[in-house]
Amino acid sequence: IENPPASPTKLEYRTLGKTGLKVTTLGFGCMITSDPSVIERAADIGINFFDTARGYQQGNNERMVGAALGAKRKEIILCTKSHAPDKKGLQEHLETSLRELKTDYIDIWYLHAKDKTADVSDELIEFQQLAKKQGKIRFAGLSTHNSQEMLPFLAKKGVFDVALVAYNFSMDATMDQAVETASKAGIGMVGMKVMAGGYRSLKPTDPTYGKLKRDGAMLAALKWVLNKPHIATTIPGMTDMDQLDENLQAMANPFSASDGKVLAAQLEKISPLYCRMCRKCDGACQKGLPVADMLRILTYADGYRQFALARERFQELDAKHIAVRCGDCDACTVQCPNGVRVSDRMARAQELFG
Repeated sequence: IENPPASPTKLEYRTLGKTGLKVTTLGFGCMITSDPSVIERAADIGINFFDTARGYQQGNNERMVGAALGAKRKEIILCTKSHAPDKKGLQEHLETSLRELKTDYIDIWYLHAKDKTADVSDELIEFQQLAKKQGKIRFAGLSTHNSQEMLPFLAKKGVFDVALVAYNFSMDATMDQAVETASKAGIGMVGMKVMAGGYRSLKPTDPTYGKLKRDGAMLAALKWVLNKPHIATTIPGMTDMDQLDENLQAMANPFSASDGKVLAAQLEKISPLYCRMCRKCDGACQKGLPVADMLRILTYADGYRQFALARERFQELDAKHIAVRCGDCDACTVQCPNGVRVSDRMARAQELFG
């Protein structure tokens, strides 16, 4: 069956910080994609920014992306990531990524999921810079879910070209300021988690699906991020042609007052469930649990429907944290300022992955 004809939507481009790369404001997050024809069609339409990672789908995602984009390698900007904690692991991941993606170089290679400055050792930075000098990567990046701490650190270090940050309509104005400051420092800013929970990937049988589809919340969420001038591009996950077509609309239709109303209603719906990653709960759990990290991991399952990925990330937590059961506590010491039902959500994560 032939793919539908390419979309007539006019593509919007921005410059990715000091890299000078011209990127479509709508990129393609490949993490939850299993149908390579969706990736191929996105590239045919002209989307030029594709993001994967060594750990996605137990390593199979890179292989699929490499096969889907191989013929267009010179026309696209290819990004991948490694969450390896040391030089040896980084080296192994980079060589595997190059092989699986069928390429001689990675355009942007991220140190992945670094949420504390202590996680970014000189050893990691030195290897990333060596890979850059060797031509195996063009630009050095870092991905984080804790922008408030990490973006000032990146700007001060001066060795990172690109930052991949969680950024969406649920976050407060301090996040806007952090993104703007990093962008003005020359760091190319890429937005992830732009749908505030990934509910986009709900199945039609899910009772929430109809509401989300009908009120246009996912499209409005994407338009909200594209409306932010300091974000060069975004990487929403897309699993089928319908989602690709809907996301393309975000480039053609600017964010409006009616979109704002939709998102206000959406925020009210998801507040009991969705962690906004403000990190205000850090250190609040009497058992020492990394609450924000665990809630984010749960989102991979409940939002993106990526149970294997979520369980894998959960099992990477400290063993003493994995053993904790929130039901054993008389009362929860964590009170989310944004209304997340923390103890309920944590108990669900423990039930699913523990």
